[in-house]
Amino acid sequence: MLSGYTRKTRVGIARFQRNFYRKQPFISFLKNLGKATSMTLTTIEHIIRGQISVFDCVSKMVEVGWRSTPIILLTSFFVGMVLALQVGSSTINLFGEPLFIGTITGFSLVIELGPVLTAIVVAGRVGAAITAEIGTMRVTEQLDALYTLGTTPVKYLAVPRFLACFFMLPILTVFANIVGIYGGMVLVTNSFGMTSAEYWSQVLDFMVIQTFFHGFIKSFFYALIIAVISCHKGFQAYGGAEGVGKAVTSSVMTSLVCILISDYFMTSLLVALNIK
Repeated sequence: MLSGYTRKTRVGIARFQRNFYRKQPFISFLKNLGKATSMTLTTIEHIIRGQISVFDCVSKMVEVGWRSTPIILLTSFFVGMVLALQVGSSTINLFGEPLFIGTITGFSLVIELGPVLTAIVVAGRVGAAITAEIGTMRVTEQLDALYTLGTTPVKYLAVPRFLACFFMLPILTVFANIVGIYGGMVLVTNSFGMTSAEYWSQVLDFMVIQTFFHGFIKSFFYALIIAVISCHKGFQAYGGAEGVGKAVTSSVMTSLVCILISDYFMTSLLVALNIK
């Protein structure tokens, strides 16, 4: 009787807290921000201490990296083609001939479109899967079982996913840049009569190492955004299957908004540091 009463009391308190925070959005935001920060710091602490499961990390890297590669390459290839077509058509209308197609296509992909579009695709595919997996474990009380077995869920679930996103997203970004530029080459050689040598000359003549690092550095921050938000939303899921669905939707939308907002601030910082 006492344990049943205690359980009902806990459920009632939890329901009251959810309703209270729902009516106080700013307090709810601060509460979730604190929990996300605490989870991130705990994850970093486990990584620094070397409390890492190599098998789990490799498994998640395969999931995040290798299995995301086809959709990333397909997306970037056609983005490169569309970008080259738009630049070529615009310069023909303005100047009577296609100018700087390779330069504009290469710079646009390496600096901006490659990292951002790769992060958006990974957030939609990998971030949603992370939230759904952890959220399902939360609502089915599997996380409580991990506590009972003496295993910290953050160490077991968050650390491999953090490392997988952090290392795989920059690599995917590099592949996306290369394939996107190649897609632009396919377009211009067939539609505007340029040779591949002329196209690659335009791409490489003005591009310096800072140009590459501009987008490459941003991809690390995007990886952290995806990992933090997707894991946090999964750990905070409640309400059965419906709650998991809402957590997945919230995870993807929050990740996309944060990626696009942070893109401006990171771009401003990198430009101020002359990494452009």
